[in-house]
Order: sequence, then structure tokens, then C-alpha cells
Amino acid sequence: MNQYLDLVRQIIETGAWQDNRTGVRTISIPGAMMRFDLREGFPAVTTKRLAFKSVIAELCGFLRAYRSAADFRSLGCKVWDQNANENSEWLSNPYRLGEDDLGPIYGVQWRQWPAYKLIDARHSDQIEDAQSRGFRIISPVVDDGISKVLLYKAIDQLKDCLNTIMTNPSSRRILFHGWNCADLDSFALPPCHLLYQLLPNPATKEISLCLYIRSNDIGLGAPFNLAEAAALLHLIGRLTGYTPRWFTYFIGDAHIYENHMDMLTEQLNRQPFASPTLRISERIPEYSVTGVYEPEWLDTIEPNDFILDDYLHHPHITAPMAV
Repeated sequence: MNQYLDLVRQIIETGAWQDNRTGVRTISIPGAMMRFDLREGFPAVTTKRLAFKSVIAELCGFLRAYRSAADFRSLGCKVWDQNANENSEWLSNPYRLGEDDLGPIYGVQWRQWPAYKLIDARHSDQIEDAQSRGFRIISPVVDDGISKVLLYKAIDQLKDCLNTIMTNPSSRRILFHGWNCADLDSFALPPCHLLYQLLPNPATKEISLCLYIRSNDIGLGAPFNLAEAAALLHLIGRLTGYTPRWFTYFIGDAHIYENHMDMLTEQLNRQPFASPTLRISERIPEYSVTGVYEPEWLDTIEPNDFILDDYLHHPHITAPMAV
């Protein structure tokens, strides 16, 4: 994880201080990147202990389209508690459904993206085509004096990606994202890791991932996000018959909170260990072995299905999360 430490140094040495919505100042740089060859190990931070079980618990919650902090807690992940129940803007938001509600965050968009089509009622061919693609008619609508038909379906973006990997792996359009403009006002927190692009190579049977993060808390968020996305890539590779290879991590605003400086300074003084390896439980079938495509495993993985082998790390360091 030398790349991570190099980014921390770069921000401290070249970044600029600024205020933000949390009230805790950050030092930041615009535009950053880390790129990992996953053949060399799993990108788990070693200069402190990574809360790996919490990482995988959150991933499981996303894959199940959870929108309640209570559901994430039931899996062993508490990172959403403050955003659900201590964010003053969210507490007064009319879209909040009560205690622990988070709104239609990441996993809801990944697995149940709310898609609508408003079609001129005279265009029966378009309406029929939409229905053949799974849209259903919700209601007739009069828009600017024109009779139209409103159609809806929930899109499972992630499953569609896996299906495309299996049927058209050379496509450069295998991606899913969480930045749903229509829902931004109903999130406890607008998505930070918002765009994932999967890049399978049918010739080498390797699969890579590019992840774009609009805003990244380098002290607490980056280690969590790196491990979570890499674990997801390993799972997708297992279900589709590809070996994880390159993981490229793009950041728009890369920042360090002022009250995280001590934690990161301590990590810079520690010598990193070799990267661990990720092992997925044998109960989750490997397509490369079985030849049976089973994307339904996306819905049923458990936190204990992911194991870090040979994970050596320095002692845990705590720091507050800015909300």
C-alpha cells in the first residue's frame, strides 16, 4: 500500500486548506489516482488495522439494496449510523422515513435503479418496445396538452453488468453508477464512489475495474473503499470466470480532515507490510470450475464468505468521522 502512503504525503505537501459542509477543515488536491495489480495482493492498508468485516458487511448490504442503518448493523457494519441519525440536514429532510433510514443509497441504485419513460401515446411502437424490455405502464399523463404514457421498471444495473460480461465481454459499456440526479435530494449522503466500470478481457480471462470517486476522505474512507471495491471485483470474477487484474482508483477531490492528521502522520512513520490475499468461501461456486452461471449469489453472500489470508498490520488507530 505504498501508493496510499504516497498519496497521503502528496496531499499534505501540496494540498490547500479549505472549509466544507462538515465544519471540519480539509487539506485537499483536485484529481488523484492509484492503480493496483491485484496479482500482487489485496489492497488492504497495513499501517493500521483495516475493519475488514465491516467493509464486507457494507458490501453485502449494498448488494441486498439495504437503505436502513439497522440492516447494515445487523450484518456488522456501523459506519452508516451517524449519517442516518446525526446528520442535521438529513434529520429535517422530508424524504427521511424515520430512525435509521438512509434513503435510496448505493445498493438501491445498483440493484433497483428507478427508471421511467414518458412516451407520446401515439407512438405505440415505442410503448410496445419499452414493455418488451420490462417496463410496465403506470398511468396516462397529459403533458403540455399531449397525451402520453408513463412507464416504469427497476433496473438491476449490477446483474446487467454480469450478464454482459457473459454475453458480450468485449463491450466497453459494462458499468454501473449511483449518481441518480432525481434522487439526490432524498439521500442521507449523495454517493461518493459513484461510477464503476468493469473491463473483462476474454483473451486473457482477466477482469479489471475502474472506480471514480467524486470526493474521498483519505484517512477513513479510502482504505474502506479500496478494500470494498476490490472484494466486489473478486466476487464478480468468481461468478463470471475471470481473474481480477487491474484496479484503478480515480478521485475527484482527495482530502484529509484536519482531525485525521495525527492518525495519518503516525501511519507515515510506520513501515507497511506485504499485501494480504483475499480468499472467497468455497460455498460460492467458481464459474471457471462449474461452468454454471449463477448471478443470484450476488443476493446471498455473507460477510464471512470473504477471508483475508496473511494479513499483517500495525495497531488500530481511531479517528472521528466528519458528518
